[in-house]
Amino acid sequence: MKQSKKVVAVLGAIALALTTTSGLQSAKAADSNLIKIEVGGLSKQIYLPFMLAQQLGFYKRYGVNVELVDEPAGGDATNDMVAGGVQLTGGFFDHTIDLQILGKNAESIAVLLKSPGEVELCRSDLQDKIKSPADWIGGVNVGVTGLGSSTNFITRAIGSKAGVKASDMHSVVIGAGATFIAAFKNKTVDCGMTTEPTISAILQQKLGYVLTDMRYGDKTKAALGYNYVATSVYGMTDWINSHPVQAQAVVSAMYDTMAWIDAHTALQIAKAMPADYYAGVGLDTYVAALNDEKVMYNPGIRMPVGAALGVLRAEQKGRIAYGVWTSAKVAAVALDATYTNSFAQAAIAIVKGYHSKAKIKVGQG
Repeated sequence: MKQSKKVVAVLGAIALALTTTSGLQSAKAADSNLIKIEVGGLSKQIYLPFMLAQQLGFYKRYGVNVELVDEPAGGDATNDMVAGGVQLTGGFFDHTIDLQILGKNAESIAVLLKSPGEVELCRSDLQDKIKSPADWIGGVNVGVTGLGSSTNFITRAIGSKAGVKASDMHSVVIGAGATFIAAFKNKTVDCGMTTEPTISAILQQKLGYVLTDMRYGDKTKAALGYNYVATSVYGMTDWINSHPVQAQAVVSAMYDTMAWIDAHTALQIAKAMPADYYAGVGLDTYVAALNDEKVMYNPGIRMPVGAALGVLRAEQKGRIAYGVWTSAKVAAVALDATYTNSFAQAAIAIVKGYHSKAKIKVGQG
């Protein structure tokens, strides 16, 4: 569907949502089905907005009943979406490009992270041996969340930029959290890519050190050669086109959640989350990490100009080297079909309308 048609569909959804006294009842009536969103690791800070929206009651606020499904690897979550097991996925934007190359149409409807929030860690006993990704030449076992995951291909993109051959990087699936930590303890891998709070747990226990940091824009560009938007809400294009009211409700909830994040401290955000999300590292460490990387969130939830192309270029070397993409297929990618800003733009008026009627400021409640 072209963007102009998408705008018309979204405007229709807005009109439906704003015609009643509450601004939401029609949307609720139209959305009688449960919407499942599968997330590539719910307890990771890079995916924090999904659970926070649930904790704050924002999905129901905008008229949608959401069930969050936890899946350690974004690639597996995407596969479940393609198979029809869930309606939407919380994962990295690059999956929509990959799906198009594979002949399947999916698109991002909200971009939540401006940077990947990922860090490449290496075991502490290798600090004198591995000082940069270039030291992977000769062979290295790298830990990833899944073979089809963004961590796998970002890791390969980092290695490729450093001149490391694909045959020198041996991917080992170690997940995140406890299984990632165990892999470092047992020396199953030499290095591994993960996010907070697993990063803090590894550093606390002195099991590893930071080799490459992609929690911030400048460091991400240094590591990959491009800026790299990451966490998105995406779905199959056919489903989004046939369910504009439900898609809009989810995006509106996300817009309100991101405004709430922007207006609150890391401590306030952490206390709104389930306690088991920070139990492994402790509240203080969790808050310190969140405060440090809070800059990675994207309050406007729109795809920044040129950002999709940056992701394509950053991923290109790693995926071509791995044999997943070909140069010809990359050249044929239609980036404007991998995302839409229409729902994010519409969410501004919807969220503002709700808060105006509730007599509270956006981001405050």
